[in-house]
Amino acid sequence: MHDDTTPPDTPSPRMLSWARNSAIYRLGRSMHTEKQLYDAVARKAREKFEDITDAQVKALADSAVTFGYDINALDDRAYAETSSRSGMRSGKSRRAVSQKLSQKGVAKDTAAEAVAAIDDFYAALVLARKRAFGPFRKVALDDKRKAKELSAFARAGFGFDIGKTILSMPIEDAEEALDAGRLF
Repeated sequence: MHDDTTPPDTPSPRMLSWARNSAIYRLGRSMHTEKQLYDAVARKAREKFEDITDAQVKALADSAVTFGYDINALDDRAYAETSSRSGMRSGKSRRAVSQKLSQKGVAKDTAAEAVAAIDDFYAALVLARKRAFGPFRKVALDDKRKAKELSAFARAGFGFDIGKTILSMPIEDAEEALDAGRLF
């Protein structure tokens, strides 16, 4: 799908315009990492244009990423910081948020900076409140329930000490700690 004036590995002006519009659409709907935008534009370009070459796909995806940076709508650092704060407020551990950022294509050092601000204790308290664990439990604690709750904390990426501390907290202390942490 190229004319005689366009080399076969160079996208046509129509393709470049589509890539720009695709970037606008995607970045207007939600925050993306560089990798997410690149992958989405590349995938859609292959679907939209017949006989598109790999070089053209790469050029379109690169063009969309460059455009995202040019309009200041693409920023992996801001994405990582926002995701970290959101993750902590929803009960995600530092480890879980870091893993998610890595999957989204955020660089390790950028992700490490962002997750450093996560308070695992606060996040674990949020998880306990959501799951009715520890001080938020509605039923009596027995060995089976205690093991279940500690396992849930471990699967969520929290250390044994945090889980054990939260399970033994009185409800007043837990609510006070949650209120203090809402300043984030």
